Amino acid sequence: MAYKFILPVQTLMGPKAFAESEAAVKSLGAKAFVVTGKIVTKTGMVKTLTDYLDSWNIKYEIFNDIIGEPTNKMIEAGVKLYKETECDFIIGIGGGSPLDSAKAIAAMSVLEGKISDYMGCEITGDLPPMVLIPTTAGTGSEATKFTVITDEEKQVKMLLKGDVLLPRVAIVDSTFTKTSPQSTTAATGMDALTHAVECYTSRKGNTLTDMYALSAIKRIFKYLPKAYADGNDEKAREEMSTAAFEAGVCINNASVTLVHGMSRPIGALFHVAHGISNAMLIKECMEYVLDGCYDRFATIAKTIGAADESNSDEEAANIFLQELVKICKYCNIPTLAEYGINKEEFHAVIDKMAQDAMDSGSPSNTIKAVTKEDLIKIYKRLW
Repeated sequence: MAYKFILPVQTLMGPKAFAESEAAVKSLGAKAFVVTGKIVTKTGMVKTLTDYLDSWNIKYEIFNDIIGEPTNKMIEAGVKLYKETECDFIIGIGGGSPLDSAKAIAAMSVLEGKISDYMGCEITGDLPPMVLIPTTAGTGSEATKFTVITDEEKQVKMLLKGDVLLPRVAIVDSTFTKTSPQSTTAATGMDALTHAVECYTSRKGNTLTDMYALSAIKRIFKYLPKAYADGNDEKAREEMSTAAFEAGVCINNASVTLVHGMSRPIGALFHVAHGISNAMLIKECMEYVLDGCYDRFATIAKTIGAADESNSDEEAANIFLQELVKICKYCNIPTLAEYGINKEEFHAVIDKMAQDAMDSGSPSNTIKAVTKEDLIKIYKRLW
């Protein structure tokens, strides 16, 4: 069976990628709608962007009201301002939240109705062109056709998708990630690792996604601890930016699986940052499905140098689980209890979370078949 493999139209990657992107950016329009957040603005990254836009004679309007993970209300406000200011293309700069918001604003600037109308649908249309610039190394949103937006009324994280959500230009410049604090470096790095591991153990994986996934996993195990220990380590930052992009390409073409399906409800109901909730779940989720593909987990263990040919597939798979625990511990990933979540409150909504996770479709991509009852068991094991 043939498989489809898609990427951003154009990707500029490297420590000077943005400085050398003038032609690519100018080709998209005359007035940019810059979607970002207040934290990114405070770091000076938005000023760096607008200085370049000024020097390139590109007009712009700044929308920096993405506070935390994006909601339908934030997107509605962004769409309103985009239309009022008569911009003709969109630049998203920041972590996953501003980039996801840029995609959603682009979509809803041309679509009718509410964004919740498009949950589970394939989004199509003639969207304004987008430039996406990550300032963290983790979400891979600059390489994907997905956006995750919280429906405030239903308290559900909506996964929206469509090839038209891919940017016209992705700019992956590791110098933009140097301002990421240690906690963000850990959360986003673990998010990228989750993407890659899930894709390598996804029913939708293929030869190309396997190649990207193993490359990303190898980089992350080597360089995330270094980037976490020293945020000014330029080599580690560059390698993590590359790994995040590789992992984003993976989920774009093989999709996420069990961890992301179960992570979104935790984020929606308990406001846990996406990367952290993934990291909280990854060991328990992977352990639960380990016997569904020992050979795949064994290959990962051997790729990162934790196992070799003397180990059986089952032995190597379990060694990989031990390495997952080590990297989470090194990056100080908290448990649910350490994060401050009340056990009784958590258990009271397990059934809803399991159903929401199954409804998202992500768990069904896992090589080992899982049911809602399996997800309930895993949620309970987190305590």
